[in-house]
Amino acid sequence: MHRVAVLALDGVIPFELSIPSRIFATARGPAGEPLYEVLTCTLDGGPVRTAADFSIAAAHDADALATADTVVLPAASSHSAVTGPDDLPPGLLEALSRVRPGARTVSICVATFVLAAAGLLDDRPATTHWKHAERFAATFPRVRMDAGVLFVDDGDVLTSAGASSGVDLCLHLLRRDHGSEVANQVARSCVVPPWRDGGQAQYIEHPVPEPSTAGTAPTRAWALSRLGEPLQLADLARHAGMSRRTFTRRFREEVGTSPGQWLTRQRIELARRLLETSDLPMDGVADRAGFGTAASFRRHLHAALGVSPHAYRRTFRATREEPARA
Repeated sequence: MHRVAVLALDGVIPFELSIPSRIFATARGPAGEPLYEVLTCTLDGGPVRTAADFSIAAAHDADALATADTVVLPAASSHSAVTGPDDLPPGLLEALSRVRPGARTVSICVATFVLAAAGLLDDRPATTHWKHAERFAATFPRVRMDAGVLFVDDGDVLTSAGASSGVDLCLHLLRRDHGSEVANQVARSCVVPPWRDGGQAQYIEHPVPEPSTAGTAPTRAWALSRLGEPLQLADLARHAGMSRRTFTRRFREEVGTSPGQWLTRQRIELARRLLETSDLPMDGVADRAGFGTAASFRRHLHAALGVSPHAYRRTFRATREEPARA
């Protein structure tokens, strides 16, 4: 069973601390068996204060990191002030050095500052809460900060943006480990979206539109029911009753990306579900997802995920159909 160790540091934010347990512990295999074991630990096994008006007691100390397949570091209230290794709690660097080669290390929100101070993000892409991204980039110039996304997956090191984007990242890991079906089941159980469109741009503070201004949400819902059709910007703008220029501007304000990029993302997600859950040939998947031809589908999927449709299906159908290993 895949073991997840969640390391709670002094001042940990309770919401971020609870995300890994809530998401991973909910995941079940075909026979209802748990797919993950989640251990919450502190550096010395003793209680730690939270950012709220209570403390927590964990059942494990940092020894749990040495046996974990995934190590998660939730944000603490002081993490955004970290500028280097001297700001880290005593014993943390030694604890992180015990993470096994090949295990994943994950940060939620401003815990990215801790991974950067520990040298784990040098020359890697990463993200953090948009409010702190500019200062992070100035403090850790060797890290390739991407403030526009909800999370960054760099293989064995993953970082998420603010607060609830930790949910997005944990669901992404479920999808990566066990496919969309398991991730979607967990998302439904937790009453959260299995995939959020756009990045952090949609959460950055913007002037509030005039009350009379119509949004693009109805058009997005309309488009999602027609992904197999050759939708163009003009079609979307016409449905919204806006000029193409106004629709594009409003769409980017609300979603954080362009209509074309959003459509491609939705088509990729539909295609992924079809590859994982159906026996449709590649031409059929391409047609249902709105890519037109199998060649166009292959180009788009490879650009988004770095793999071919056949390789993706082989990986994720095998993951879904193989019995869970202890």
